[in-house]
Amino acid sequence: MLVGHRRSQGRDYGLALFLALVAGASNAGGFFALAQYTSHMTGYLSQIADNLVVGNLVVLVTAVLAIASFTTGAAISAVLVNWARERRKGKHFALPLAVQGTCLACFALAGAFTTEAGRIFALAWLCGIMGMQNATITKISGARIRTTHATGMITDIGIEAGRAIYGRLWPESGVKEDREKLRILVFLVGAYVLGGVVGATGYLVMGFYFALPLAALLLALSLPSLLRRTRPYQRR
Repeated sequence: MLVGHRRSQGRDYGLALFLALVAGASNAGGFFALAQYTSHMTGYLSQIADNLVVGNLVVLVTAVLAIASFTTGAAISAVLVNWARERRKGKHFALPLAVQGTCLACFALAGAFTTEAGRIFALAWLCGIMGMQNATITKISGARIRTTHATGMITDIGIEAGRAIYGRLWPESGVKEDREKLRILVFLVGAYVLGGVVGATGYLVMGFYFALPLAALLLALSLPSLLRRTRPYQRR
């Protein structure tokens, strides 16, 4: 139901809660593992500017690679969605989630990388996964939700809070907050934070293998839809 091609706002938000949890866990666990957050493209853009000025080429190249990987992941997600829309009817949202789950399972092997170059590769890999996930929920929800973009969600919470305050101060204005939207945003931010706690704890307990339960969750969401046989089209 959550990954089916027949969408509703409730299904979009239900899937978004799961993906926000995975995003928060991947981001926090990735920070403990690699000392870098993997969904903060704004931060990487700032790193490019800062380190271009001070001449720190290693950090500069790492930031460029992280942004390129995130963008590539988003592009791959769009390719998978459009490919499956034409060739795997009704499964075009399940496919990118399955690929993300597989990539997360592979990330669990990143602990074998002990060199600096290997760590940078693992960082780029996880950034790509985050880009794929963000693009997938963006496509599914019609650009209403982006699970790795907490800044945007918190901004929207502030906007709705401002509308609520304005409406209370000047009730004749007719300005009201969107309570349903505000509730969903709060739940999404809460899921992201909860995922962060899970990811950080998971890394401290399991090391890089913290990614395996997250991969299992994505595969559990996607594989039933992918493995279900669809009836062939019959002419009448």
